[in-house]
Amino acid sequence: MKRFYFDYAATTQIDPEVLKEINFNLRNNFGNPGSLHYFGQKAMASVDKSREKIAKSIGADFREIIFTGSATEANNLALRGVVKFFKISSQSALRQKNSPLKIIVSSIEHESILETAKDLEKEGVEVVYLKVNKNGVVDLDQLKKKLNERTVLVSIMYANNETGAIQPLFEIKKIINDFKKRNPQLPTPNSKKKSKFLINQLANYPLFHTDAVQAFQYLDCDVNGVDLMTVSAHKIYGPKGIGALYARNNNLNPIITGGGQEFRLRSGTENVALMAGFAKAIELANEKRQKEKKRIFLLTQYFFKEIKKIIPSAQLNTEKAERLPNILNIVFPGYDAESLLIKLDLNGIAVSRGSACMARSSQASYVLKEMGLSENKQRSSLRFSFGKFTTKEEMSSALKIIKKTLK
Repeated sequence: MKRFYFDYAATTQIDPEVLKEINFNLRNNFGNPGSLHYFGQKAMASVDKSREKIAKSIGADFREIIFTGSATEANNLALRGVVKFFKISSQSALRQKNSPLKIIVSSIEHESILETAKDLEKEGVEVVYLKVNKNGVVDLDQLKKKLNERTVLVSIMYANNETGAIQPLFEIKKIINDFKKRNPQLPTPNSKKKSKFLINQLANYPLFHTDAVQAFQYLDCDVNGVDLMTVSAHKIYGPKGIGALYARNNNLNPIITGGGQEFRLRSGTENVALMAGFAKAIELANEKRQKEKKRIFLLTQYFFKEIKKIIPSAQLNTEKAERLPNILNIVFPGYDAESLLIKLDLNGIAVSRGSACMARSSQASYVLKEMGLSENKQRSSLRFSFGKFTTKEEMSSALKIIKKTLK
């Protein structure tokens, strides 16, 4: 039976050029980058080359790229690392006693943000979960109202992994920057031990973090105006098990300690081969972004048009929102999405109900719930996501199977 993979938002097949880069490094750069001998220094040269490629691709400095074991770890480092840095650095001198730190996230973030935020609440951090409208776009007025002098971090994803809805990063950055201008300096601490550098660093709060995991393949991810940004290899035809966090000026503390790798922000022996594969995947994404974006957009338009012919009542969630070209979150009225997903899989078509991290949960999507969709619509929605190996011929063949399955 021929199988069709329409779940690129969950993960992607590894690109042959990326695999070639990984295998080369496995064979030739196997040394521990921490070792001082020839083999270690050869491996470290590969790590440096990979870091430089990624930094250059997003307009960052070499030292601002922190490799992690996944995007989930990078998101944890962003949230926990900033809170920890602020707590340790300020030592409460810059905050009234018993006044909690605050972070702001959207209610439709990836679980690695939401669960980390909930955990930080247990440590006394105040968390604001911004609402979204029916198109899955964050409420900017609420953001303006919730920012205050206790806010140390705002974390809002670039594009949603379930609906593809793109968030207005430019407007968000402007709101945060306008707030900083109105509040240019935090109170000067009494202690003379505080350096001028530290005061200037703390005056940059709140920091702005964005999870760009889904966005990177199709959108410009230059870091101008963003303080922290998460990217992942396996969403852009690279290997699993490797992610990265861009951190401007490295204003965060480590959450994994040990040998002090990654500029003392993420200890652990460097995975040289996966770093090289990640850098290659990013290089390819930058080279082919515009051409691939146009191709995929036309394919998804064709696909949804044909779905409407099969089921005229089918609806597209976030239809009026600006969204990624490769994701279609479709409501199939009268159908149970979980049953339909299983039937499609049995007929060779791989799709999902939403985030792969929640795929084994019987609950409806929290993202669709936050958008205000009825429970019936939530439970009748499936996500189709396409990628560089998707062809129109493949779609046409799959649509025949979908038509037979739905009828």
